[in-house]
Amino acid sequence: MSFKRLIRFVSTDSKVYFGDAIVPSTTTPETFDPRFTKEAHVIVGDVFSSSYTITNQIKPVAQLLCPIAPSQLGTVRLIGLNYSKHAAELGSPKPKFPVGFYKPATAAAGPNDSIIVPRFAQVVGNPNDPKDTKPQVDYETELVVVIGKAGTNIPKDKVSEYILGYSVGNDVSQRTWQIARGGSQFTTGKMFDTWAPFGPAIVSPSVVGNPNDLQISSYVNGELRQDSTTGDMIFDVVELVHFLSQGTTLMPGDIIWTGTPGGVAAGMKDPKWLQDGDVCVCKLEKVGTVQNKVVFEKDGFRDWKL
Repeated sequence: MSFKRLIRFVSTDSKVYFGDAIVPSTTTPETFDPRFTKEAHVIVGDVFSSSYTITNQIKPVAQLLCPIAPSQLGTVRLIGLNYSKHAAELGSPKPKFPVGFYKPATAAAGPNDSIIVPRFAQVVGNPNDPKDTKPQVDYETELVVVIGKAGTNIPKDKVSEYILGYSVGNDVSQRTWQIARGGSQFTTGKMFDTWAPFGPAIVSPSVVGNPNDLQISSYVNGELRQDSTTGDMIFDVVELVHFLSQGTTLMPGDIIWTGTPGGVAAGMKDPKWLQDGDVCVCKLEKVGTVQNKVVFEKDGFRDWKL
C-alpha cells in the first residue's frame, strides 16, 4: 500500500518518524491540510523505494518537520519566470525554455520553521536611492515536485513514474543580491539557510490528481498577496521534469520548485517587502499549507555596506 500524505514528524516520545497522516473523521480527504495532522501511521523502511511499509502503529504528531530528511534530500532545482502573469508583472518576456537555478540543501526547512534573514541579506534595496531603506526580502509560493526514482532523459509519457509526490513551498528571495548587486545572481539572492521551507507533507499523485490545475496563493500577515492557479504555468510539470532530466540524472530525493504566480512584492509599484516579524502563509490546493515567521538576525557579519 502506498502512502497518501507522507509526513516526517517528532512524536510525543521525542523520536522522529516518517508517517502517513491520518485524516480525521471531522474533515474530508479533499480539504484536509496535513499541517493540522494530529496522528499518523508509522512508516518503516526507505520511503524512496518500494520496500517501505505503512504499519498499524499510530503515533501522535507533536511537531512537523521538513518532509525529507537532510540525509535524503538531493538537488534543489528551481524554475524562474514560469507563470505568465508573474513574467508580465516583472516586465519580462515569456521564456522560450525553462529558466533554472539552484539552492543549497541547507535552504530547506520545515512547514512551520522560521525564515531567518541573516545580516548579509539585510542589504538595502537600491544603493543609489536614499529613499529605499528596506531590505528587499520577497516571498514566492510554489508547487514542489519530489522525485521518487532515478531517471535520465525521461520521456514525457513516462514522467509520472518518477514523481513521488507534491509539496508546497516558499522560495524566499533577496532581490537586491539577486538583481541590483548581483547582476542576475539568482543563487546569491536565494541561497540562505531556511529560505526554502516546504511541506507540510509529500502528497501522493493519487490524491493531487492534475498538478497543473490547482489553486495557489500566499498571504502575508493575513493579507492575500498571490491568488492564481498552476494552470498559469508556462511550462507544466511534465515539461519541466522532462527538460531537467535531459543529460542529467534526477535522483530520489531531488526536488523541483516550479515557479511562482503573480503577486510578489517585486512586481508591485510600491513593493511590500517582508519585514521582521511578518508571517507568510503559502497554500496549494489538495497539498496543504506552510506558515513561516520572518526573523531578522540581529547579529552577524556586517562588512557589506548594509
